[in-house]
Amino acid sequence: MKTYNWDERNIITMDQKDVILHTNDLHVWYGDNEAIKGVDLQFQKNKVTALIGPSGCGKSTYLRSLNRMNDEIANTKVTGEIMYKGVNINSPKVDVFEARKRIGMVFQRPNPFSKSIYENITFALKRHGEKDKHKLDEIVETSLKQAALWDQVKDSLDKSALALSGGQQQRLCIARAIAMKPEILLLDEPASALDPISTGKVEETIISLKDDYSIVIVTHNMQQAARISDYTAFFYLGHAIEYDETSKIFTRPKIQATEDYVSGHFG
Repeated sequence: MKTYNWDERNIITMDQKDVILHTNDLHVWYGDNEAIKGVDLQFQKNKVTALIGPSGCGKSTYLRSLNRMNDEIANTKVTGEIMYKGVNINSPKVDVFEARKRIGMVFQRPNPFSKSIYENITFALKRHGEKDKHKLDEIVETSLKQAALWDQVKDSLDKSALALSGGQQQRLCIARAIAMKPEILLLDEPASALDPISTGKVEETIISLKDDYSIVIVTHNMQQAARISDYTAFFYLGHAIEYDETSKIFTRPKIQATEDYVSGHFG
């Protein structure tokens, strides 16, 4: 088995005016297991950034850190900074629920509520105090249009979300996330449970959304990362090894481990 020098790094830096979110020396422990080992990454506004790497490399753990979803896991410790608009959202003083309104998340498997399509979109809005029916109707339509689902469901908004196909359910979950008007969307392998046609529709949705949102996506699919992302970070053993424009990562990476991974000769 080939061995690598994991001290090598190629991590780009960006003009601060273009950066919407960045982490400084981020570490995540599950008990005694250090899953993320001092990751410094910057994410650019209105771009899609892919996080790639082998199973167990830490990419999903890192993604969940960005809106503090790891807080929900027992015996987890997170240190370092997660900077969003000049605020370290990893601070205990930060309202986690407010942070998650601005940094939304869509999970690996579609998880619509056991409610109508309409209620899936409005549930969180109502809990945050929005009662204006006209405004709720507008948000439902706008969110479903942005998620490329409106034309398919506009005449059946009162039907159960669970009756939708898997791909439609995932796009509904995207619509539900963007209904809260976040600035950043985190997507954890959003197409891994879908068939190729549904995957293509979700990818088209992601590409169209970057006009309005900054997107960070974890994917195990190299072709998907190459198709939809502007930047790509390669993770291994809890480290971010290489981070650059996607075109460079897939055609002329600077680190041997990255080249071996994207070319399928890893290990």
